[in-house]
Amino acid sequence: MDAQQIGRQLRSRRAAAGRTVASVALDAGLSVPYVANLENGRGNPTLGALTRLASALGTRLSVCLEPADSDAQSMRPVIAEIPLPLVRLGRTERFQRMTGLASRTLGCDPDDLAAQILTGVALFATTLDRDLAEVDCWRLIDALTLIAVSPASGG
Repeated sequence: MDAQQIGRQLRSRRAAAGRTVASVALDAGLSVPYVANLENGRGNPTLGALTRLASALGTRLSVCLEPADSDAQSMRPVIAEIPLPLVRLGRTERFQRMTGLASRTLGCDPDDLAAQILTGVALFATTLDRDLAEVDCWRLIDALTLIAVSPASGG
């Protein structure tokens, strides 16, 4: 994993939790510029710093050594850059309420689910090669929430 991927994951988790860089930096005992640089893919974080950031975000650091072949590379999760309008949307009461409901139904962590939803919407926009309007983001989020909380049909 390179510095850009680490930065995208940090920003995604922080945005999904509706937190500022300053609040995460304070909880991790790190400087705001240091954390901002990491989120922007700059710097060379230590495992200690990443562990403290993970803890500040309510997650844990997991390090994995993988074979260098192309199959291992293709199995890694894709993390999209979350644009600022989507970060703001993730901080809204409506989004927090919806991810809370879906996470209770699915039995998962609401911050993890929020990060996955925001990343998914960002990836969808990247796939379309255009920015999505806020109303389009809400349509996607509403659809994902309905799928998550509705029982599957016998099909």
